Amino acid sequence: MSSRLVGVGVGPGDPELVTVKGVNALRAAAVVVVPVMDTGEQGRAEATVLHYVPEDKVVRVVFALNERTDRARREAAWDAAGERVAELLKRHASVAFATIGDPNVYSTFTYLAQTIAALVPGVVVETVPGITAMQDLAARSGAVLTEGTEPLTLVPVTAGSAVLKEALAGPGTVVAYKFGRQAAEVAEALAETGRLAGAVWGSALGLPEESVRRAAELDGTPLPYLSTLIAPPRRDGGRGGKL
Repeated sequence: MSSRLVGVGVGPGDPELVTVKGVNALRAAAVVVVPVMDTGEQGRAEATVLHYVPEDKVVRVVFALNERTDRARREAAWDAAGERVAELLKRHASVAFATIGDPNVYSTFTYLAQTIAALVPGVVVETVPGITAMQDLAARSGAVLTEGTEPLTLVPVTAGSAVLKEALAGPGTVVAYKFGRQAAEVAEALAETGRLAGAVWGSALGLPEESVRRAAELDGTPLPYLSTLIAPPRRDGGRGGKL
């Protein structure tokens, strides 16, 4: 029988936001892999997983998370992680990989799955969707992501402030991920495009250190790397005005 690698989205940090299907997939797998940085501290995915499976079922695998400048180091980490998971798949029929948010939205699982497909012929790769940070922030802040015919644009600020400004100049809601280190540039872009008034940001959603604030309060101080921004468009047409 073919081995199965299942990417499970475990949400942005609040363990109550893991879906029933996600919990079932974690518990059904022989082992659950969680990504960790080479510094070794516990990540959000691992902390969430430990609410649902015993610690002895969890395997920590080092990834060069957030590494953007040293491509060789990043590629070496992906290769080493892939080989480690490939070894697990040779010994177990089903391996789950827990990722924050959703496994198909800016997830480490994407790169792992590509590596495993080359290392383990015939492996079956599946994903279980997870609640994203933008959904959680919208719920906690009261921000409405979309109405009527409005588009929704998701931008990683690691792509550069120019990409964010272009999105903000367009229609619909703009969501920015990973903007904490460029908080000053984000505040400037919001002001330049007239999007500051209705925008909100949040970090550590669902965790004790959670912060949800109006973007107008941004003062340029760097924020946690995984901060999320929601910048809705102006909605002046009344109820159903965007239909």
